[in-house]
Amino acid sequence: MTARLHVRGRGLPDGEPVDWWIVDGRLSAEPVADAETVFGADTDDGWVLPGLVDAHCHVGLGAHGEIPLDEAATQAETDRDAGALLLRDAGSPTDTRSFDDRADLPRIIRAGRHLARPKRYSRGFAAELEDPWQLPDAVAQQARWGDGWVKLVGDWIDRDTGDLAPLWPDDVLEAAIDAAHANGARVTAHVFSEDALPGLITAGIDCIEHGTGLTEDTIDLMVEHGTALVPTLINIENFPGIADGADRFPAYQKHMRALYESCPARIGAAREAGVPIFAGTDAGSAVAHGRIADEVEALKGIGMTPTEALGAACWDAREWLRRPALRHGASADLVCFADDPRSGPEVLAHPTVVILRGIVH
Repeated sequence: MTARLHVRGRGLPDGEPVDWWIVDGRLSAEPVADAETVFGADTDDGWVLPGLVDAHCHVGLGAHGEIPLDEAATQAETDRDAGALLLRDAGSPTDTRSFDDRADLPRIIRAGRHLARPKRYSRGFAAELEDPWQLPDAVAQQARWGDGWVKLVGDWIDRDTGDLAPLWPDDVLEAAIDAAHANGARVTAHVFSEDALPGLITAGIDCIEHGTGLTEDTIDLMVEHGTALVPTLINIENFPGIADGADRFPAYQKHMRALYESCPARIGAAREAGVPIFAGTDAGSAVAHGRIADEVEALKGIGMTPTEALGAACWDAREWLRRPALRHGASADLVCFADDPRSGPEVLAHPTVVILRGIVH
């Protein structure tokens, strides 16, 4: 049983006044007697939003893979305090399902383990498959384990060729994505380069992560197939450092630097074409948790309006992930701001009030 609470302010994207009451951790559009106003007591000039969404993060992933549960919980708490109350965990070797029983941690939508080939991804991160044709069964298993998503590694450096290259044949991808869909899950894939994108998109993948290798042709394919994009722009800032540390592979170095330089134009072109784009930080190893506000700011840099960029990390992302925003009876997961959260990360990163499952943090 939680306290009876009340919040008042303006909602987005329309900016209209809103009043919400909270009882037993649920939102009520009808007034609730004896509710304590915890935001907007003196004015309705503040802003009341659904909890923010980090659509690509890794709770339970460290620099070398699996981490202890207490460290994973600290990651999730950091996201919560930054207002991210719904996390799509895009691959983690740590089983965090016990966090579902903790009322103080964000809700997590898990994709299970990354699926990769041997020595074709970061050591300790993925379940590695010796035979490519093991992928459909592995996808079906991860689909049954997770929360409606499966994560593939679409490309990574091939040390034999010295550059980024796809991991999976096209016919394997088609069978694997069909297996995920048959088990009620959607599929996403890590993709940096150009070559892996056509096979993934035409096989029916639901989302592309990063997408730095998008071209006019593959953007058109994404529009045709309704494929979403989570570009993780603040992680792309690591590309020059990744290239600097790969002196053994000059072709890879050159490719990563070129992808970094062309990324804003390519992601901007995807937005212009109508590809659905959502905010994800890729927090967990190279990126610290709690940086969703920085990703929203980065999305403005590829042409999104302030309202559009915030929606990509809030109400639009919730609709895409099939989770409720603000409606009567929904879980009371709210972030409240005294100033306009569209104005920049200095506001968005510091909510005035965070309410998770009806509990004020």
